[in-house]
Amino acid sequence: MSASGMIPFNRPHMTGGELANIAEAHAAGHLSGDGAFTRRCHAWLERETGARRALLTHSCTAALEMSALLANVGPGDEVILPSYTFVSTANAFVLRGATPVFVDVRADTLNIDERLVEAAVTPRTRAICVVHYAGVGCEMDVILAIAARHGLVVVEDAAQGIMSRWRGQPLGSIGALGTLSFHETKNVICGEGGALLVNDPALVARAEIIREKGTDRGRFFRGEVDRYTWCDLGSSFLPGEITAAFLAAQLDHARALTDGRLALWARYHAWAQAHEQAGRVRRPVVPAHCEHNAHMYYLLAPDLASRTRILESLRADGVLSVFHYVPLHSSPAGTRLGRTHGSLDVTDDVSARLFRLPMWIGLDAHMDRVLEAADRALHALG
Repeated sequence: MSASGMIPFNRPHMTGGELANIAEAHAAGHLSGDGAFTRRCHAWLERETGARRALLTHSCTAALEMSALLANVGPGDEVILPSYTFVSTANAFVLRGATPVFVDVRADTLNIDERLVEAAVTPRTRAICVVHYAGVGCEMDVILAIAARHGLVVVEDAAQGIMSRWRGQPLGSIGALGTLSFHETKNVICGEGGALLVNDPALVARAEIIREKGTDRGRFFRGEVDRYTWCDLGSSFLPGEITAAFLAAQLDHARALTDGRLALWARYHAWAQAHEQAGRVRRPVVPAHCEHNAHMYYLLAPDLASRTRILESLRADGVLSVFHYVPLHSSPAGTRLGRTHGSLDVTDDVSARLFRLPMWIGLDAHMDRVLEAADRALHALG
């Protein structure tokens, strides 16, 4: 728990090997990017996801920005994405001069509503960026078919999706490009960090160049050229070796971390069933063909006023619960830089009602207290 006695919403977890890995990196005398631990992380990601190339980045935001460059998004182009997402999903494309086109989400999974995507396609559409909310996969077969018909690039924002699968395929490995996050609030962490998964083999070489400030430095280090030079647009997207060393220890325990979270999620889900039957909340929906990773446990209150009362009651009982995104289409920048296609009624509705309960490895020791506080908060609704 926190020093104040409050049960936090999130607590970063260390598996035990992080500090030893950092010391090993220091002893090897290589603390800048693309050292031995970075290569180890790349190998793990490629093995576990099947990506043609995995590239560590300093954040998922950076991976999304690389995706926008690889998709050749530019001024006048449009990118279709949900409004119910973190700002980085849109910013990556806006930075290239494109317009985000917001479509509504499904009422069940809160993922982009694949039935609305094709109607949003225009001659200016360059890409579709899906967001796998809560580590539950979007309906990728429909999305991929739309993209194929219109010649569009599919980018998966799988920031929340490591160790999750859709119809047996790892999230982030299905579209041309996928992005992962290792922020301290995610399942597998290194403080700040991310990865780009390159699934289209035609994009691998350029992805390496973009990540290395627009140079072919990677080819130089592999001995393929005798010097490296400026070849393309790019920036410094790679993380330092200390970050990779920390992450490598986490990836070694990714299955155990996921299993621990799934056990917490299952306990929440069983507890919430009676409250759902009483009409106090709605539980998350995970389709049978989706294997999720228990990134979060959220509930939907009846309305905004009820959610406010629930959050206040939980905080008064020493449990920190939070809501999630303010929809991008209603934000100051979103109204100025993007546009909506059709009604976003579901997005507006769920964003006003959703709240997230604490989820972190070690929470099992405090679950009784969390559930007792949540029971009080929900019963108080009547």
